[in-house]
Amino acid sequence: TDGMYHLHKLPQAILNSPQDLSNNNQDKMLKQVQYDTNKYELTSAQLMNYYVQLGQKYHIQSFEDPFAQDGWDSFIKFTKHSSTLVVGDDIFVTNPKRIQKGIEKKAANAVLIKLNQIGSVAETIDAIQMSQNAGWKIAISHRSGETSDAFIADLAYGVSADFIKTGSMSRSERMAKYNRLIEIQNEI
Repeated sequence: TDGMYHLHKLPQAILNSPQDLSNNNQDKMLKQVQYDTNKYELTSAQLMNYYVQLGQKYHIQSFEDPFAQDGWDSFIKFTKHSSTLVVGDDIFVTNPKRIQKGIEKKAANAVLIKLNQIGSVAETIDAIQMSQNAGWKIAISHRSGETSDAFIADLAYGVSADFIKTGSMSRSERMAKYNRLIEIQNEI
């Protein structure tokens, strides 16, 4: 369900923004969110409006999981009125049934795919194909607890994914995926 959004539910990118936060009302709202966490709450409508303002001001290209896991109405409204990619992760959990519901309701325009989230490679491929057939962007993602197995790089290439999400190039298990992408590029 969609309820009130508290500081701990706001995207980390908003909280870590290096931008000057002193010029206008939206920036003052961000300061209040950052420094007054016990008193500040946003409704889904307020949060949606705030995302739109942030997107316009900072040219944000995508929002991943902008609302609660079952916040279907908010996802639908935001996708309808947003010019950015609205990427569903927790709302879809790589589940073809939830993705189909999202397609029918126009709840997003991109999906984060995690191979080991749904249970089988076949279900993962079904989720990807369904999303691609709907015209959605695909992001193949690692999961926490990743190993140096680089298969998601091959999967991303093999299904013509639009994006791959492996994290920063700061750990060997992440570098393995980037290195595999370079190997694939050199082979083609």
